[in-house]
Amino acid sequence: MQKTINGLYVTAKGNPDNQSIIFVHGFPYDHNMWNFQTDELSKNYYCVTYDVRGLGKSYVGDGQYTMEAFVWDLFSVIDGMKLNKPVLCGLSMGGYVSLRAVEKDQNRFKALILCDTRSQADDNEGKLKRAMAINQINTEGLAAFVEPFVSNCFWKQTIKKKPDFFKGILESTKKHNPVGVKGGLIAMLSRTDTTKALKKFKLPTLVLVGKYDALTPPEVMEKMAKKIKKSDFYIVPKAGHMAPLENPEYVNAKILKFLAKLD
Repeated sequence: MQKTINGLYVTAKGNPDNQSIIFVHGFPYDHNMWNFQTDELSKNYYCVTYDVRGLGKSYVGDGQYTMEAFVWDLFSVIDGMKLNKPVLCGLSMGGYVSLRAVEKDQNRFKALILCDTRSQADDNEGKLKRAMAINQINTEGLAAFVEPFVSNCFWKQTIKKKPDFFKGILESTKKHNPVGVKGGLIAMLSRTDTTKALKKFKLPTLVLVGKYDALTPPEVMEKMAKKIKKSDFYIVPKAGHMAPLENPEYVNAKILKFLAKLD
C-alpha cells in the first residue's frame, strides 16, 4: 500500500490489525533502506515506512527544514495511518527524529528501536561540516557530496564484497533533489540535544550499532543505551553505519526477539 500524507510518501506492508512499527530512514536515503526489515517483519507486524521530506518521493518545497518539522511530519504519518502506539524505529537521522519524538511525547509509542545514531546535537565542528557539505553541493553538485558521504556510511568490506549492492544504493542517493538534501543537512544542524531526556524514557528500547560504524561508534551508542532504563544493546557484526542493510539477518533476529518480549 502506498499513499501520500501531508506531502509525504508513505508505504505499508502487513496486516493493519497487527502491532504496528513505523520506520524512519537515515540521511541521505529513503524508505527503501528498510526493505530487508519490512519484508521479514510484515509477516507478523504492520510495517509503515515513509520518505522524510525532501528525500525520495516526498515533497521538497523550499528546503528550509528543521528537526522539529521532521517530528511533526512523523506525528502526521502516525495520525494519518491511524497507528495506535506503534513501535518507533529510526536510524541515524531517523534516530534523531525518533529521540526528539519520544522526548516530546513518549505516550504515543509502545517501544523504541535506535540504530546507528546518537543523542548529542552537533558540536561546533559538526555544524561546520554540515555547512561545508551544503557549500559543496552548491558549488560542485550533489554527486560530489554523496559519493564520499555514502561510502563512509558502509563498512569497507561491505563495499568490497557487495559492489553491485552498494552501487545501487549510492546511485539512488544521487537522484534526490539537491534542495531536499541540503534541507536535511540544515535540519540535522538545527537539532537539539536529547541526552538529558534519556533518563526519562520509560519505553522498552533496543539499541543496535554496526561494529565498524565510523559515524556513531559502538562506544558512543553504548553510553547512550546505558542512560535508558529499559534498554538492550547489541553490536552488529559485519556492519558499518548502515547495519540494517549490511547485516539484515542479525538485525532482524534482534528486532524480532525484542518485539516478542513486548507481546
